[in-house]
Amino acid sequence: MADVSKLKGRSTLGTPPSLDEASTNLTAPEIAPVAVPAERAARPIRPARESKPAQTPPARDPARPDGRTTRRTNRTVQFATRVTPEFDRRVREVAAREGLLLVEVLELALDLYESQKSSR
Repeated sequence: MADVSKLKGRSTLGTPPSLDEASTNLTAPEIAPVAVPAERAARPIRPARESKPAQTPPARDPARPDGRTTRRTNRTVQFATRVTPEFDRRVREVAAREGLLLVEVLELALDLYESQKSSR
């Protein structure tokens, strides 16, 4: 069994203040924010500072480009699997060398596999 006698008690804050010493903010009236006049709100808003182009955050691994920066495709079904680091490196090298997406490398590999299997 666990010895709970050495654990700290929950009353570490001490005794609460008396009602006389407590803050009166709950009994104070609520003050609503002031509405902005219509002519003032119609003015165009200027940026507070010079706007700069967004900077991309530094990549975790500079040798491995972010897959989200590649172009969009019409593929909508997710396909997730576990592979060895060596396989991942090889597939990414082929994709970079050929200028293809990872999915395009896998599609070409599947097409080649099916064509070789059907010819036997």
